[in-house]
Amino acid sequence: MNTKNNRNAEDASKSQRRKKELAQAAGKKLLTSAADTRYFSTASRKKTVSPSAPLRLCVKNAVLALTVTTLISGCTMAPSYTRPDAPVASDWPAGPAYRALAAQPDQKPAAEIPWREFFIEPRLQQVIELALANNRDLRVAALNIEKTRAQYQIQRADLLPQIDGTAGASIQRLPADLSPTGQARINRQYSVGLGVSSYELDLFGRVRSLKDQALEQYLSTEQAQRAVQISLVAEVANTWLTLAADRERLLLAQETLKSQQESYQLIRHRFEAGASSQLDLRQAQTRVEAARVDSALYTAQLAQTENALTLLVGAPLPAELLPTELSSVTALQPLPTGLPSEVLLARPDILAAEHRLKSANANIGAARANFFPRIGLSASFGTASASLNDLFQPGSAAWSFMPQASVPLFDTGANLARLEVSKAERDIAVAQYEKAIQTAFREVADSLASNGTLAEQLSAQQALTEATADSHRLAEARYSKGVDSYLTVLDSQRSTYSAQQGLISVRLAKLANEVTLYKVLGGGAAK
Repeated sequence: MNTKNNRNAEDASKSQRRKKELAQAAGKKLLTSAADTRYFSTASRKKTVSPSAPLRLCVKNAVLALTVTTLISGCTMAPSYTRPDAPVASDWPAGPAYRALAAQPDQKPAAEIPWREFFIEPRLQQVIELALANNRDLRVAALNIEKTRAQYQIQRADLLPQIDGTAGASIQRLPADLSPTGQARINRQYSVGLGVSSYELDLFGRVRSLKDQALEQYLSTEQAQRAVQISLVAEVANTWLTLAADRERLLLAQETLKSQQESYQLIRHRFEAGASSQLDLRQAQTRVEAARVDSALYTAQLAQTENALTLLVGAPLPAELLPTELSSVTALQPLPTGLPSEVLLARPDILAAEHRLKSANANIGAARANFFPRIGLSASFGTASASLNDLFQPGSAAWSFMPQASVPLFDTGANLARLEVSKAERDIAVAQYEKAIQTAFREVADSLASNGTLAEQLSAQQALTEATADSHRLAEARYSKGVDSYLTVLDSQRSTYSAQQGLISVRLAKLANEVTLYKVLGGGAAK
């Protein structure tokens, strides 16, 4: 019994020691599990957070590099631009053909005089408005501005990186003999992200020089459009005035034809009565036929001038806007001509030539930059996963950063040749700019020479017309009394008709000269 009791006590003691050992083992295991849990939890957090730390550093470095690049690329390797001196005299020519020119204190250049203030004829103003709204050449010039503006925007966009959104999927089946597991499998990969592809760090100003070149081309096209507009206004005005002169010429030819026919009938009756010779009759007939020729000629010329004006306007013209005769046209506003030749530099065509020169100068900077290294950056950031459902889950972030540098080592002299080409183009642009100034100076000088003599021509032509009219009246009186032959009457008629046609031409030339002077001085360019 005692033995049995002792055995039971030993078993109980062993059982308690076993429970205690199990409890201690369980406690250690629990502590170990907790430690493991803390470890793996920390590792998990590190795994989730660790990709973003380099990404933030990458983005920070990229922003810093972009900022430094922007500051550095503010300078280019283009030569400093200096406007060439004008290869013309500072004053207009002087001599017998030129009037004495003196600038007034409140005188403003023609470029600051709008065309509405210069052309004060109401009908002509409406015709010019129609031309500015419908002329196709002016429309093409305006569209060229839009085209070059877009080209400039394209070139300017290269200064900043282009960010593209990307999304893709790749599904591939590997046969068993190519699979690392020895079994056929299907690999799937899905990705979504943003990327910058081949952005050039403009350390040496190559991209900025190309941007400046495109900008100057755009500004040149803009000035060319203004030059086209000034030329269009002047051409419309000259054609409208020519139409008025053609109508007056036709009216004079028709009146002369009517008068010559009446004279012919009178001579024919005298011939039938035996009071005039057959020579007188044939001479009178020649004047009739000559007047018919002129009448037909000016009829066709009038139609052609109307067609030319319609083409310039770009639309049919109302009859009430057409002139009847030149004498009914309101005079033009006087122009200031006492200003120095420096006013030519404000002409749109000269400004356009200067912008082309600046464009060629900027191109030298791009050619010089080709000798130095180019640094390009490509980067992407997004998410990637083997499962479409896990594409935006934590831990799916993916990024890449790929800088690239290229240095010209051997190009068989291509870069040097490009630089020489750009310098030659710059020299050509200088010569073209100087030629544009010389051409403008010559145009103004020619207009001033005509302007200085046309007033005298007009006065002399008016006196000639009056003298020939008196001569014709006296010749007819002497012929009717039998003192002179009819040949004297014919000569006086031809002289009178020629003087009247000449008077119309001189009056037209005077008005056209004022229009041309307004154009060559850059009239209305500042408005």
